[in-house]
Amino acid sequence: MKKILLLMCVLGVILPYYHLINFLIINNGSMDGFWSEIFSSHPISMISMDLTVAATTFLIFLIYKKFKSNISIAKYILCMFLVGFSLALPLYLYDNYDKI
Repeated sequence: MKKILLLMCVLGVILPYYHLINFLIINNGSMDGFWSEIFSSHPISMISMDLTVAATTFLIFLIYKKFKSNISIAKYILCMFLVGFSLALPLYLYDNYDKI
């Protein structure tokens, strides 16, 4: 299972950045229009809101764990804001697999 979680961490970096790089190539390196496109239709807005709620819930959980167990959460928060929820959650699960 840990190998699968590690694979998900790798995919959590590669897949989002693949699409970001393609977006930047199409827009000549500009982020103009990025935020307007993530809410361009109801299905895309639904997925965006789903991920926003899930990531926010995970962030609240991490803060709770920090105060309850005094664990270091910095790398998960950095992963969430530099890459995304697609890396932060699998990395947390990978790191804590034996505790779950």
